[in-house]
Amino acid sequence: MKQFLFMLIAMVSTVTIAQNYISGQVTINDSSEPIPYANIYFPQLEKGTTTDDNGNFTINNLPSGVQKITISVIGFETFSENITLPATMPFQFQLKPSAIEMSEVILSTPFHKLQKDNVMKVEQEKISTLKAKGAVTLSDGITNIAGVESVTTGMGIGKPVIRGLSSNRVLVYAQGVRLENQQFGAEHGLGISDAGIESVEVIKGPASLLYGSDALGGVLYLNPERFADPNSTATNINTRYFTNTDGYNVNFGHKASADKFKFLIRLGQAEHSDYQTQDYRVTNTRFREQDLKTGLGYQSTNFKTDFRYNVNLSKLGIPEEIGIQSDLKTPLEPYQSLTNHILSSKSTWFFDNSSLDINLGYIYNDRQEFEDHHHEEDGIEHHDEDEEEHEDEDEHLEDEAPALHMKLKTFNYNIKYNLPTIGRFETIVGVQGMLQNNSNYGEEQLIPDATTNDIGVLATSHIHFETFDVQLGARFDHRSIDIDNAITKQFNSFNGAAGIKANVTKAIVARLNLATGFRAPNLSELVSDGTHHGTNRYEVGNIDLKNEQNFQTDLALEYANEHFEIFANGFYNHINNYIYLAPNGNVIDNTPVYNYLQSNARLYGGEFGVHLHPHPLDWLHLESSFETVTGQQDNDDYLPLIPANSLTNTLRAEFNTNTLKNSYAFVKLRTTFAQNNVSQFETTTPSYNLLSAGVGTTVTLFKNPLDISIAGTNLTDKVYINHLSRLKTDDIANMGRNISFGLNYTL
Repeated sequence: MKQFLFMLIAMVSTVTIAQNYISGQVTINDSSEPIPYANIYFPQLEKGTTTDDNGNFTINNLPSGVQKITISVIGFETFSENITLPATMPFQFQLKPSAIEMSEVILSTPFHKLQKDNVMKVEQEKISTLKAKGAVTLSDGITNIAGVESVTTGMGIGKPVIRGLSSNRVLVYAQGVRLENQQFGAEHGLGISDAGIESVEVIKGPASLLYGSDALGGVLYLNPERFADPNSTATNINTRYFTNTDGYNVNFGHKASADKFKFLIRLGQAEHSDYQTQDYRVTNTRFREQDLKTGLGYQSTNFKTDFRYNVNLSKLGIPEEIGIQSDLKTPLEPYQSLTNHILSSKSTWFFDNSSLDINLGYIYNDRQEFEDHHHEEDGIEHHDEDEEEHEDEDEHLEDEAPALHMKLKTFNYNIKYNLPTIGRFETIVGVQGMLQNNSNYGEEQLIPDATTNDIGVLATSHIHFETFDVQLGARFDHRSIDIDNAITKQFNSFNGAAGIKANVTKAIVARLNLATGFRAPNLSELVSDGTHHGTNRYEVGNIDLKNEQNFQTDLALEYANEHFEIFANGFYNHINNYIYLAPNGNVIDNTPVYNYLQSNARLYGGEFGVHLHPHPLDWLHLESSFETVTGQQDNDDYLPLIPANSLTNTLRAEFNTNTLKNSYAFVKLRTTFAQNNVSQFETTTPSYNLLSAGVGTTVTLFKNPLDISIAGTNLTDKVYINHLSRLKTDDIANMGRNISFGLNYTL
């Protein structure tokens, strides 16, 4: 370790102080007409600007060496190219008009490329786009991404499902660090607000090469909003109202950047009543959330760093049965009171042809769960009295001792060195790790006190050829878990990945990826011994559980011309030692007993779709996509919580006028087919259709842009139950018709 630190100091001491700049013009390729307001961005430097009315731009204080530049603007194909600085000025960049949405740089993969240049298939969506489709929460919004669903407990609690895998098998990254917040529990949500998040990226498949344990099923990567461009400021307020829950989300942000220093802050709040179905409100699905995100950055010629802090406070009702009908927003008992802190730093040193990244994170999750203390036989009448007074009881409830109180403290680090490019090879080597401590303070204990220590080393290369690209990598991980200072468990895993992206023709791109992944068993699976009230199970752990280890094959084919696109993404995922719960037939404290067991399993399926934007109606888009996944054990029993197959058809129009800019309208019909392939502890779920629609535009108010959007979901007020709803066992329906109204004003 000392030798490694000496090497870092030696490299930092050799940093050159050469300062460079870039200037040029962006024009249309076939007319040389300038393109105003195009975004010029260096993704590795996280530095950019926009072109002026004549398409000109200048960016100062750039390091020497090879840097990737991207240029994007609505209506044109995104441009991406490596340039070597210093260089002869000025540059002349020409963009091709395109009806296809502009591409963004993918940040969840190591080489920061546009998706069209990526070997691994990654889905990316803007949070603003998900909101415009009527999403109430972040976990609700991600279900609009192909291959992604959510296990829900009402609207306030949801966790991602990627191609049939969820919980600890899907890793969530926020602010560049892994999010640790007791995510093993089905009734534990994401614990993060969509306020201050710019986009979300989804890696569908094992990503243990990049992220270690728990990335066996995939990664949900949340990109925080960018700082303002140098020597500029921006202020905006965003608000949205939802008719179904009589709820609102509102956030306010301000950011300012000088040549070197930059700062941002965003405050958000959300409140929702119990959601409504066609016939009733679902009691205690109400929730409240407050969120603060702030950041401070510094950037010189050869060094950049930023510190970000996020605190999220939420109170989430835990629904049990249909009871009192109310539009109040204070949760009833039982409810969760959660506080989640994320402190992160992200620093990069730039050398002539290489760079060193050091990302550090500290996550402090304080989870309290308060149980229902009302046990009168005529419960509904007494709950009526409580309900009338509940809005004034926040202070009293905070004085009650929580039944469950856990504190999880996690420090993680991610150090990567981007080696100088040698010929066709880009290579990264790195070390990642995590130190985590879980402590109990409540009268109940869901999992014991424990300390977890992770460390992993990795190397990966991207190799460029004329018509294809290859990516290779390998990684070794070690995890040690000290349980109650009495038991120590150790897990090791070696994983690798190989992929190829080939331009078969000018219009056809093929990707083939082979990867292994692993997941070490969590504390709940190893040593549980008690009633889990959130799931009405008495769970018994298994200290002899082994690593889950998987091997997945992904094949993606894409065809695209000027007016038509088609894609097919297929996968086959085999998991050794898949961990699952099964009842043993016993009952303790009137609660059925479940044991953690292991067997081999397989999942297979994919996503398939077409996108038509016919000439000369380039503003019109017809999109259709189909998703399917099947999960089975080796004995052919089906796995639980596998999403039903679905077909989504969307008709969308986009247009711009002098008075209405960035305008759009859409109608979407999502057909969810019956789920009859269920585990022996589940029931089947019938099919249903959901109709949604929305419109939006940007107008000028006091010389500043005002974005206006209206979206409606479940417009026919269909009564249905999603197969992944944890309220399904109580025959409680999902949300009925909901209309949302959104405003976003930028100063």
